[in-house]
Amino acid sequence: MAEPPAVTGRPDTPVAGVDRASTYRTIALRVMPLLVICYVVSFIDRTNIGIAQQGLKRDLGFGSAVYGLGVTLFFVGFILFEVPSNALLAKIGARKTLVRIMATWGVVTIVTLFVQDETTFYIARFLLGVAEAGFFPGALYLLSRWFPSARRTRMTAVFFIGVPVSGVLGSVVSGWIMHSLGGVGGLADWQWLFLIEGIPPILLAVLVAFFLADEPEQAKWLTPAQKAAVRADLEADRRSKGESPERHGGMLSALRDPKVWILGLCACGAYTLANAVSYWTPRIIAEAGVGDVLNLGFFSAIPPLLGIVVMLVVGRHSDRTLERRWHAAVSWLVAAVAMLALAFAGSNVLVVVLLLAVMAAAHYSGLTVFYSIPSIYLSDRAAATGIAVVTSMGSFAAAASPSLLGFIQAATGSLSLGLVISSGIVLLAVVVLLVGVKAKDLKEKHH
Repeated sequence: MAEPPAVTGRPDTPVAGVDRASTYRTIALRVMPLLVICYVVSFIDRTNIGIAQQGLKRDLGFGSAVYGLGVTLFFVGFILFEVPSNALLAKIGARKTLVRIMATWGVVTIVTLFVQDETTFYIARFLLGVAEAGFFPGALYLLSRWFPSARRTRMTAVFFIGVPVSGVLGSVVSGWIMHSLGGVGGLADWQWLFLIEGIPPILLAVLVAFFLADEPEQAKWLTPAQKAAVRADLEADRRSKGESPERHGGMLSALRDPKVWILGLCACGAYTLANAVSYWTPRIIAEAGVGDVLNLGFFSAIPPLLGIVVMLVVGRHSDRTLERRWHAAVSWLVAAVAMLALAFAGSNVLVVVLLLAVMAAAHYSGLTVFYSIPSIYLSDRAAATGIAVVTSMGSFAAAASPSLLGFIQAATGSLSLGLVISSGIVLLAVVVLLVGVKAKDLKEKHH
């Protein structure tokens, strides 16, 4: 694809002649791999409970209702500390914030191996939510400090690779750990799972502390001209939104913006969908007749594989056309239809996995584009808090839906009714997005 024209200002400015493609490629190669790996590990540690529940049910007697409430309590901790974490991020920077978050969640994951009953399980899940609060919007805020909006969605898509990759690696690795290490050293299979998967975030926290910078001005590996070019592009974004650096006031600005609340309602649908993909895929496949935990891990890895390809294609097309609303809305519509079909798919494993793959691909694609929207029209000062508010609102749905599905399955013996209700919530999010967010609200220019 041909590079969009650069915004260089006057011919005698320091940014004239800077190769934008090379500059942003350099930034991407330096920033994105580490950020993606961190997100992969984050999502594995958040969702490995989906595989671990088989062992927890066997050893501690945890049924669907206990599991669902445990997932809910993760989001309760997440909600309570999400906005404060990102308010602090705006003051101390993304690097220090991410280091704090990753080291803490690694420790909590390891400590989860000492769970003995429902109460300690609930406490562990709540503390994991507290520990992880702020990572996701903090990472998106970091992207907004490095990439102008016209390039940010493709970087957001690259970042979101962490979700399906974590689904693939997490399912396979967690399945192998549960299959192979049970009883070794006197630890149960699920205890080994939390022990082994709690170590990587602590090691990654050290790498982030030494190798990640908060913004281009701090990057010793960029030339002065490259720094000026990125700064000019980011300033052009601000001017295209009709804002000055003094116009917005961070948290108050984000809370006063009705678009933030509209997107928060959309996020409720997005997170309801995300939970179905991330937490209930193993259970849905198990209900289709797959009992062996190793096979369960391999089948659970198939949907994210398709998601990686589709997500990158949709993100790139959204950047090329600078269209966000319909890309997100159509993706969620497809996911809702697949979820509705899953409710009536029965026990045909092939059909179930295929529908899960469609639902996952549509979910990842829609989420990638959706989370590029807040930073397009929010100022830099308001972006971190605005994204956190949107994420927190979505997390309310994320907190409610696991318990809803868990209790529905416990009462009816099936997830079907829960999936129907969830698909309805996703469809409502589509309507809110298309009606509440107008195309004219999203002003972007190629850089």
